[in-house]
Amino acid sequence: MRLVTRFLALCALTLVVACDKAPEPPPVRGGPALWQVQRGALTGWLFGTIHVLPKGVAWDTPAIREAMGRADRLVLEAADLQDEQKTLALFEQMGRSPNLPPLEARVPEGEKAPLLKAIGDGGTSSQLLSGYESWAAAMLLSAASQQGLGVSQDDGVEPVLIATFKKAGKPIEGLETVERQFGAFDTLPEPAQARLLVQTVHEAKDMKALYDRILTAWTKGDMDAIAREDQIGEQPDPVVEEAILVARNRDWVKAIEPMKGRPFIAVGAGHLTGRENLIDLLKARGFTVTRVQ
Repeated sequence: MRLVTRFLALCALTLVVACDKAPEPPPVRGGPALWQVQRGALTGWLFGTIHVLPKGVAWDTPAIREAMGRADRLVLEAADLQDEQKTLALFEQMGRSPNLPPLEARVPEGEKAPLLKAIGDGGTSSQLLSGYESWAAAMLLSAASQQGLGVSQDDGVEPVLIATFKKAGKPIEGLETVERQFGAFDTLPEPAQARLLVQTVHEAKDMKALYDRILTAWTKGDMDAIAREDQIGEQPDPVVEEAILVARNRDWVKAIEPMKGRPFIAVGAGHLTGRENLIDLLKARGFTVTRVQ
């Protein structure tokens, strides 16, 4: 599974505001996946998002606009997702520790040269990244590797959703906090963090091809294609997968269960495939989840 790339693109916030020449956006055929979710006093929608996009992706189809219009509130992964100042402050606070060893000393001998190459290719430095815990260095390295993709979180789905619901005077809520998102990484044992760092280096080699495949699948609503990315390359570290995907999905189901009304729930599409994904967990709790796009 391309866990770090999938997390940054599909599963949570990203720390990169990209530059460089943007790719041509793929045509939207059918549109991104959208489900209706029903149980008891709740009749809402579940939308799988992508957090970083090139300019010009026309993803807000009539079905999505209709669902947003009928919804009584927006529910994001974290309501404070777009507070960049708070997010960066928390990342610095949680991601740094004193007296850390050099980054290259935290990986096996055979991974040191690839790590240093990925650092150089990303335009950053080992000295800079060595001030961060391994999970935070992995996120920064992955973000640096995305710099050449011509994508930005400013062009992602969440800013459009937030602006739309704010304009309509509808409240915006979160399933968790940014602290919880970073905490999923920060509480990983160091061996798991080091494995995450190594996997990030491996993913950096074909970042563009991977992102292009994910973007094409997402615009078509092809969840099977997104799920197939999990089978490509290295298998995920079960400790990391449990912490940053599965455990959070379980927490989100607990947050959704007491909801009533018509929420428009928007989470990274990567949470809607794979082991114990959010859709399967909701169905197991008695929710009816129906694909509408």
